[in-house]
Formats: sequence, C-alpha cells, structure tokens
Amino acid sequence: MEDLAANLERVREQIARAATKIGRDVDEIELVAISKTHPAERVREAHEAGQSLFGESRVQEARVKIPELPSAIHWHFVGHLQKNKIRHALPLFEMIHSVDSLVLAQEINRIAEEEGLHPRVLLEVNVAGEGSKFGFKPETLRAEMELLLALPRLTIEGLMTIPPLAEEAEASRKFFVQLRDLRDALEKQFDVTLPHLSMGMTNDFPVAVEEGATLVRVGTAIFGERMRPKRG
Repeated sequence: MEDLAANLERVREQIARAATKIGRDVDEIELVAISKTHPAERVREAHEAGQSLFGESRVQEARVKIPELPSAIHWHFVGHLQKNKIRHALPLFEMIHSVDSLVLAQEINRIAEEEGLHPRVLLEVNVAGEGSKFGFKPETLRAEMELLLALPRLTIEGLMTIPPLAEEAEASRKFFVQLRDLRDALEKQFDVTLPHLSMGMTNDFPVAVEEGATLVRVGTAIFGERMRPKRG
C-alpha cells in the first residue's frame, strides 16, 4: 500500500524545487491529486494528509465517490467531458480543465444557464496535433476565441494540455512552452486575463512548473498505479 503522506510530501518538494529554480513563488502552483480509479477511502487518506484538491476524469465514478467524502474537498474535472454528462458534472466540480471544442463550450453554457450555474473552465489545446487526443488546434482556438469569450455563463480561466507520451520529461518542455506562448498571445489579442495553465503530470510536472504551470495534475506519484476494474 502506498504511503500517501510521504508521496504527497515528495511531490510537493519537487514542485517547490522546480519553482525555486526559476524564481517562482510556490504558492502560485496548485497540486491536483488525480484520484480516478482510486477508492474514496484513499482520497480520504490523502485529504487527512493535507491534500484538498482532487481531480476526476469520469463523471459516473465521481458521482458515486464525491458524496462519500468530506465537503471540504475541492474537485476538478480533468477528463473528456461527454455532452450527455454535462448536467451531472457541473454541480460536482469547481473547474473543468477539458473544454475541447466550441460546441462543447456552447452546450456547457446552455445547461449552466438552465441550472443557474457559472462554471469555471479551461480550454484544452492539442498543441502537438495528435490525432488520438481531444482539444482545440491552436489556430482553431485563435479563430473561435471571440465566440468562446462571448458565452455569458462560462468563466474561462486559462488553458490545458496533455503532451505526447515520452520517456524523458524534457521532451514535454517544448509543448509546455507552446501552451504558455499561446496563452500570452490570446491575452494580448483579446485583452483578457487567463491566469491558469494546467499542464504537467507524474512524468513531467517539474518541467511544467519551470515553464509556468499553475495547476499540475499528478496521480501515479501520489496514489501509485491506477486501480484496474476486475473482469468477470
């Protein structure tokens, strides 16, 4: 069984070292502990060890897990959000990291209006152009940003990306730089503030911190390997 308190301390130390290396204030960076596939009791253990922000990627799993846990826990949604799950997701999560198309954003806005909600969201960008990944192409996001900003219910707080899988953390750096540069360009072009960059996971989060991440999504380094559902 993983020692969650020790794992959390190790991850936080790595974040602090990366921030110090480039002169950032460590308080600018939030750790999102990715708890998908891990049972509620493990989340409770991590919470008791001082972690307050958790991320889930499956709405159905979260609907079961979240009510079992303390109301003081904060939840972000980090997975691909299907349109038929929006109404269930909005009351559960304080932020959605993965708004990956204008159509999805419009549907979230419509349902949020019906429910009287004002969701905080990040726009997912497929900076590497991988065919297997969701997300805006950078050029599409530039073309559609004005329409996205006009959606009255959504508070767009920044961008998110998932770089290609790589053995070396350093391979992710160029994609983090691209996301940061895109964020900076959008802020300037549209005269908006986009404070958050959600980037970096277990394999590369220190590099992401060095390149400006404000939210790092770390699961395996905290909880160990994902729990796999049993067959049969």
